[in-house]
Amino acid sequence: MNNYAVIFDMDGVICHTNPYHAKAFDAFFKKYNIESSEEEFEEHMYGKHNSYIMQHFFKRPISADELKLLEFEKEALFRDIYKDEISPIAGYIDFLADLKSNHFKTGVATSAPKENMDLILDALDIRTKMGSILCSEDVSAHKPDPEVYLKSAYNLAIAPKNCVVFEDSFSGITAGLNAGMTVVAVLSSHTKEQLPTCHEYINDYTEISANKILRLLEKV
Repeated sequence: MNNYAVIFDMDGVICHTNPYHAKAFDAFFKKYNIESSEEEFEEHMYGKHNSYIMQHFFKRPISADELKLLEFEKEALFRDIYKDEISPIAGYIDFLADLKSNHFKTGVATSAPKENMDLILDALDIRTKMGSILCSEDVSAHKPDPEVYLKSAYNLAIAPKNCVVFEDSFSGITAGLNAGMTVVAVLSSHTKEQLPTCHEYINDYTEISANKILRLLEKV
């Protein structure tokens, strides 16, 4: 076992789920007569927690109890739309196997609810490869707060400076940087110019390897 860890966000990082979240939100918003656009989704939905998303699009404060009901309704729509479409971003499964064969610890740190995380981890059969699995319900402060990444490092017993985070959103990348970790941006939902400056950028996992991760860590 080496003394390094790789921690993955899930939406837009393990799977390209954002188009399916957009479909779910589109159906959800139509029910409530809320107008939205792809541009607004990009700015106010991708990588954001549901509490922010709901308050932005409903244009009013939303209580914790109402948020639970709205979140459950929208996420159930997403799971129904996505359950037969689940597939990893190109090269992900091979990259994960490469990491494990090179003795990296690995984990998942997502802002998604547990039901979504369970759906994807079990469909891809990668749960047992993860030494830490954290979702929305496991933290009190959401990205860009670094809590989920610091808790992941603690669970994996690896110092934050020896962890590499894979993220696709502005808030997620900021969370990884705030945790003092090396961050690789996955350009599934945003361009490089739309994201904070980080340590590496990839379009998919055919462009990365365990050896490249080691080289990245050696530079820090």
